[in-house]
Amino acid sequence: MISTKLSPAGVPDELLNQYETVIGLEVHCQLLTESKLFASDTNRFGGEPNTHISPLTLALPGTLPKLNKKAVEYAVRLGLACGCAISPRTIFDRKNYFYPDLPKGYQISQDKAPICVGGSVIVSTKGTGNETTERAIRFHHIHLEEDAGKSVHDGNTTDTQLDYNRAGTPLVEMVSEPDLRSAEETGAFVTEIRRLVRYLDISDGNMEEGSLRCDVNVSVRQVGAKEYGTKVEIKNMNSIRNIMRAVEYERRRQVATLENGDSLFQETRMFDAETGETYGMRVKETMNDYRYFPDPDLCPVELSEEKVQEIRERMPALPRELREKFTAQYGVPAYDAAVLTDTRDMARYFDTLCGLTTYYKTASNWLMGPVRSYLNESGTEIAAFPIAPKTLAELIELVETQVISHSTATQKAFPALIQEPQRSPRELAEANNWLQNRNTNELETLVEEVLQAMPDKVLAYQKGKKGLMGLFVGEVMKKSKGNGDPKLINQLLADKLR
Repeated sequence: MISTKLSPAGVPDELLNQYETVIGLEVHCQLLTESKLFASDTNRFGGEPNTHISPLTLALPGTLPKLNKKAVEYAVRLGLACGCAISPRTIFDRKNYFYPDLPKGYQISQDKAPICVGGSVIVSTKGTGNETTERAIRFHHIHLEEDAGKSVHDGNTTDTQLDYNRAGTPLVEMVSEPDLRSAEETGAFVTEIRRLVRYLDISDGNMEEGSLRCDVNVSVRQVGAKEYGTKVEIKNMNSIRNIMRAVEYERRRQVATLENGDSLFQETRMFDAETGETYGMRVKETMNDYRYFPDPDLCPVELSEEKVQEIRERMPALPRELREKFTAQYGVPAYDAAVLTDTRDMARYFDTLCGLTTYYKTASNWLMGPVRSYLNESGTEIAAFPIAPKTLAELIELVETQVISHSTATQKAFPALIQEPQRSPRELAEANNWLQNRNTNELETLVEEVLQAMPDKVLAYQKGKKGLMGLFVGEVMKKSKGNGDPKLINQLLADKLR
């Protein structure tokens, strides 16, 4: 008998559209402190296994934790950036569960009194008509906790090797409300969080190294339904693309399961990047399984209004604030502003550049064109870009005042400045004879020579083949050895051809 059951891949769009996908995230972000959350061990990715450890990390008898002050400050900084309420008094709890890479047998976390409450991040997505939609995705809370170590198997089917270097690394866990409704929105949310923690300089946001990773909770319900469906949790996602793939697959799997008359149950699943499918790992624990209780070895943390205000005053400008500044003050399009604020270093470079020139849109074009092309081709970050904003501003000024042509600037001056960034653009242009020739008498003579040498083309132009203007301009440019001002040449030719 042939089965007629739906597979996830076989769910038609018209059936999918009868369901709403509900998504919430738990985003874990490692903090860029020099030491761990409760120990002085080095907090750094990599290194030989079990070299960033101490008796405290290994939970040897007689050791006591001591809270990292900088980690608390970083958590407050993130909370302020997200518009959270900062808890004036918070405590740490023991979350009891056994993993082989958790030396103590429990994790120090925050349960009843997280350091940040509420808040949101605004995400932008493209609609079906390519229109931009913005939505605020709320946080339930953000709390501090320590990371676990790593279990390493190296292809061995029987032995587990343990590396405790990561154990005790300070984390913030950002728990969202179930406000997300699509894979695209989820990807945009994680992208914005990664951008935010990098701007705040509290994390490198490197997902490949596990500095930023997510647990994704997904459920579906009939469109218009008030009650949430049964959610499943997809653990340890460390790629935005794979997060989106996992959400899309899980959406289809759950709809197929319900349409086949089967039941969903709360569980933890993993994502297989090769197949693009999720698979069951274990039945989801309930909160009672963790047996939270206040850690008796750690005092409550009290944050005064003065301390929070001090942290607030040291906050850098954030992406959204800079996007608004670039569109309002510099008049660049919203698309440009979004690209230019993708990283903090690019935004800083552009902001500095605009303080040195009034040609704001031209500055944006240079960064989004020649500069970004160079960065992509050379694998360089803007922080290591050799041309200083002051030098690029001078080059822009030469082009805008028609001292050199745009093509000369992009094809000759720009590559030369990459090699010799200490040179002045004007000095370079003069030394290489790149200055545009704006001598009307000289150019007029060259125009007459070209037209006299091409009488048939002139006649054709006058009979309506206006496309020949480019040929004439090109010939005059050759005679001027590439230094003629194209705009002036165009004007002289138009006058002669009337």
